[in-house]
Amino acid sequence: MKRAVFLDRDGVLNIEAGYIHKVEDLHLIPGVAEAVRKLNDQQIFCCLVSNQSGPARNYYPLSHVEALHKRLCQLLENEAGAKLDALYYCPYLSAAEGGINPEFTKYTTWRKPNTGMFVAAAWEHDLDLRNSFMVGDKATDVDMAHNAGCTGILVQTGYGESVLSGKYQHHTKPDFVAANLVVGVDWILKHFD
Repeated sequence: MKRAVFLDRDGVLNIEAGYIHKVEDLHLIPGVAEAVRKLNDQQIFCCLVSNQSGPARNYYPLSHVEALHKRLCQLLENEAGAKLDALYYCPYLSAAEGGINPEFTKYTTWRKPNTGMFVAAAWEHDLDLRNSFMVGDKATDVDMAHNAGCTGILVQTGYGESVLSGKYQHHTKPDFVAANLVVGVDWILKHFD
C-alpha cells in the first residue's frame, strides 16, 4: 500500500474565489505547482479531494467542474511540470444544505467531512490512509483527515485564517498549521519516512 498526500482544491491549490463561473478565473496560488512537483519528484501519490456543490446548487453543470479541473491540471503542468495522480470531487449536496438540482441533491458519504472520497481513492489506488496526509483550508478538511486516521494539515490560505481565529468551525485541531502549501509540503516531506 502507498502513502498519499490528499489536497483540497479551492484555497489550497487555486486562489479562493467562491464559485468559479468562468474557467479562466481559476488561478493557482503562487508556489503550489512547485510544491506539487516536489511530491511528484519523491513519487508520492498526489490526489485531489474536493467538495464541489456548484452542480447541486444549480450554479453550473458537472461539465464545468470538469473544465475547471482540466485548467487546474494544465496550470500545474505549465508552471512546474507537476501533476495530480487522481482527482475526486463531490458534486452532491443534501436539500437541507442547499441542494436544489434533483440530479445532485442527496446525502452522500463523499461530502466532507465524510470519508467516501478517501475510501474510493484507497480502494482504487491501494493507498494506506492511516499513514497519509490531507492538506486543506477548512475545518471539514482536517475533520475528514481525522475521520480516516490521516494527518490533517491546515493551510492559512483560502479560509484557513478564519478557522484558526475561531470564526469558522473552531473545534478542529489540525496536526500542523502551514502558511501555505509550500510550507505544508516541506513539513510532509520531513515526516515521510
